[in-house]
Amino acid sequence: MSIKITVTVNGVKHTDKVEPRLLLVHYLRDVLRLTGTHVGCDTSGCGACTILVNGKATKSCTMLAVQADKSKITTIEGLATNGELHPLQDAFNQCHGLQCGFCTPGMIMTASDLLRNNKKPSEEEIRVALEGNFCRCTGYENIVKSIQYAADKMSSKKKIKKEAAV
Repeated sequence: MSIKITVTVNGVKHTDKVEPRLLLVHYLRDVLRLTGTHVGCDTSGCGACTILVNGKATKSCTMLAVQADKSKITTIEGLATNGELHPLQDAFNQCHGLQCGFCTPGMIMTASDLLRNNKKPSEEEIRVALEGNFCRCTGYENIVKSIQYAADKMSSKKKIKKEAAV
Protein backbone atom coordinates (compact mmCIF):
# COMPACT_ATOMS: atom_id res chain seq x y z
CA MET A 1 0.00 0.00 0.00
CA SER A 2 1.46 3.35 -1.05
CA ILE A 3 0.57 6.72 0.41
CA LYS A 4 0.55 9.94 -1.58
CA ILE A 5 2.64 12.77 -0.13
CA THR A 6 3.28 16.31 -1.28
CA VAL A 7 6.39 18.10 -0.06
CA THR A 8 8.23 21.21 -1.12
CA VAL A 9 11.94 20.46 -1.27
CA ASN A 10 14.37 23.30 -1.95
CA GLY A 11 11.50 25.38 -3.29
CA VAL A 12 10.19 22.70 -5.68
CA LYS A 13 6.87 20.95 -5.01
CA HIS A 14 6.94 17.14 -5.30
CA THR A 15 4.03 14.72 -5.15
CA ASP A 16 4.85 11.02 -4.94
CA LYS A 17 3.42 7.76 -3.73
CA VAL A 18 5.63 6.22 -1.07
CA GLU A 19 5.64 3.13 1.10
CA PRO A 20 4.50 3.98 4.66
CA ARG A 21 7.81 2.79 6.14
CA LEU A 22 10.11 4.75 3.77
CA LEU A 23 12.47 6.97 5.73
CA LEU A 24 12.66 10.60 4.68
CA VAL A 25 16.42 10.30 4.07
CA HIS A 26 15.78 7.51 1.54
CA TYR A 27 13.00 9.48 -0.10
CA LEU A 28 15.38 12.42 -0.59
CA ARG A 29 18.29 10.29 -1.81
CA ASP A 30 16.56 7.53 -3.78
CA VAL A 31 13.38 9.15 -5.09
CA LEU A 32 14.43 12.79 -5.50
CA ARG A 33 18.13 11.98 -6.12
CA LEU A 34 19.30 14.64 -3.65
CA THR A 35 22.37 12.75 -2.44
CA GLY A 36 23.91 15.54 -0.36
CA THR A 37 21.97 14.25 2.63
CA HIS A 38 24.04 11.33 3.91
CA VAL A 39 23.14 8.15 5.76
CA GLY A 40 25.77 7.71 8.41
CA CYS A 41 24.39 5.48 11.14
CA ASP A 42 20.63 4.81 10.74
CA THR A 43 20.18 5.48 14.46
CA SER A 44 20.13 9.30 14.58
CA GLY A 45 23.45 9.40 16.41
CA CYS A 46 25.72 10.98 13.81
CA GLY A 47 23.71 13.85 12.29
CA ALA A 48 24.93 13.29 8.71
CA CYS A 49 21.31 13.16 7.55
CA THR A 50 20.30 16.50 9.07
CA ILE A 51 18.02 18.67 6.93
CA LEU A 52 15.62 21.52 7.66
CA VAL A 53 11.95 20.61 7.96
CA ASN A 54 9.82 23.73 8.17
CA GLY A 55 13.00 25.59 9.14
CA LYS A 56 14.01 23.27 11.99
CA ALA A 57 17.06 21.00 11.93
CA THR A 58 15.77 17.43 11.71
CA LYS A 59 17.53 14.09 11.40
CA SER A 60 15.90 12.62 8.30
CA CYS A 61 16.82 9.04 9.25
CA THR A 62 14.35 9.22 12.14
CA MET A 63 11.42 10.62 10.18
CA LEU A 64 9.19 8.77 7.77
CA ALA A 65 8.54 10.38 4.40
CA VAL A 66 4.78 10.26 5.13
CA GLN A 67 5.39 12.35 8.28
CA ALA A 68 6.85 15.08 6.05
CA ASP A 69 3.64 15.42 4.01
CA LYS A 70 2.85 19.11 3.41
CA SER A 71 6.24 20.18 4.81
CA LYS A 72 8.84 22.56 3.44
CA ILE A 73 12.21 20.84 3.35
CA THR A 74 15.64 22.31 2.72
CA THR A 75 18.62 20.09 1.99
CA ILE A 76 22.25 21.07 1.54
CA GLU A 77 21.54 21.41 -2.20
CA GLY A 78 18.93 24.07 -1.44
CA LEU A 79 21.13 26.45 0.53
CA ALA A 80 22.98 27.96 -2.44
CA THR A 81 21.21 30.82 -4.21
CA ASN A 82 21.61 31.58 -7.91
CA GLY A 83 24.79 29.52 -8.05
CA GLU A 84 26.32 31.37 -5.08
CA LEU A 85 27.26 29.34 -2.04
CA HIS A 86 25.43 30.04 1.20
CA PRO A 87 27.73 31.82 3.70
CA LEU A 88 27.95 28.60 5.73
CA GLN A 89 29.00 26.57 2.70
CA ASP A 90 31.58 29.20 1.80
CA ALA A 91 32.82 29.40 5.40
CA PHE A 92 33.39 25.64 5.65
CA ASN A 93 35.49 25.96 2.50
CA GLN A 94 37.37 29.10 3.54
CA CYS A 95 38.05 28.01 7.13
CA HIS A 96 38.83 24.35 6.38
CA GLY A 97 35.82 23.11 8.33
CA LEU A 98 35.77 19.85 6.45
CA GLN A 99 38.09 17.02 5.59
CA CYS A 100 36.35 14.04 4.04
CA GLY A 101 33.10 16.03 3.78
CA PHE A 102 30.78 13.20 4.82
CA CYS A 103 29.46 14.96 7.94
CA THR A 104 29.62 18.43 6.40
CA PRO A 105 26.05 18.66 5.01
CA GLY A 106 24.57 17.74 8.38
CA MET A 107 26.90 20.12 10.21
CA ILE A 108 25.95 22.96 7.86
CA MET A 109 22.22 22.29 8.14
CA THR A 110 22.44 22.17 11.94
CA ALA A 111 24.45 25.40 11.91
CA SER A 112 21.88 26.98 9.60
CA ASP A 113 19.15 26.35 12.16
CA LEU A 114 21.41 27.66 14.94
CA LEU A 115 22.20 30.90 13.06
CA ARG A 116 18.53 31.43 12.21
CA ASN A 117 17.78 31.51 15.94
CA ASN A 118 21.05 32.98 17.24
CA LYS A 119 22.80 35.48 14.96
CA LYS A 120 25.99 35.64 17.04
CA PRO A 121 26.46 32.36 18.94
CA SER A 122 29.37 31.90 21.32
CA GLU A 123 31.82 29.06 20.85
CA GLU A 124 30.06 27.15 23.62
CA GLU A 125 26.63 27.67 22.02
CA ILE A 126 27.99 26.38 18.70
CA ARG A 127 29.47 23.30 20.36
CA VAL A 128 26.20 22.59 22.18
CA ALA A 129 24.23 22.93 18.92
CA LEU A 130 26.58 20.46 17.22
CA GLU A 131 26.34 17.82 19.97
CA GLY A 132 24.18 15.60 17.76
CA ASN A 133 26.61 15.74 14.84
CA PHE A 134 29.74 13.60 14.71
CA CYS A 135 32.87 14.26 12.70
CA ARG A 136 35.45 11.51 12.67
CA CYS A 137 38.11 13.48 10.77
CA THR A 138 38.50 16.83 12.54
CA GLY A 139 38.85 18.08 16.08
CA TYR A 140 35.87 20.41 15.53
CA GLU A 141 38.09 23.51 15.88
CA ASN A 142 37.74 24.52 12.23
CA ILE A 143 34.07 23.57 12.17
CA VAL A 144 33.41 26.00 15.04
CA LYS A 145 35.58 28.65 13.35
CA SER A 146 33.63 28.14 10.11
CA ILE A 147 30.32 28.76 11.85
CA GLN A 148 31.68 31.85 13.62
CA TYR A 149 33.03 33.14 10.29
CA ALA A 150 29.65 32.56 8.61
CA ALA A 151 27.81 34.31 11.45
CA ASP A 152 30.07 37.34 11.07
CA LYS A 153 29.68 37.32 7.29
CA MET A 154 25.89 37.00 7.49
CA SER A 155 25.69 39.77 10.10
CA SER A 156 27.83 42.08 7.93
CA LYS A 157 25.63 41.45 4.86
CA LYS A 158 22.49 42.32 6.82
CA LYS A 159 24.06 45.55 8.09
CA ILE A 160 25.02 46.53 4.53
CA LYS A 161 21.51 45.81 3.24
CA LYS A 162 19.94 47.88 6.07
CA GLU A 163 22.29 50.79 5.38
CA ALA A 164 21.53 50.62 1.65
CA ALA A 165 17.79 50.70 2.34
CA VAL A 166 18.06 53.93 4.35
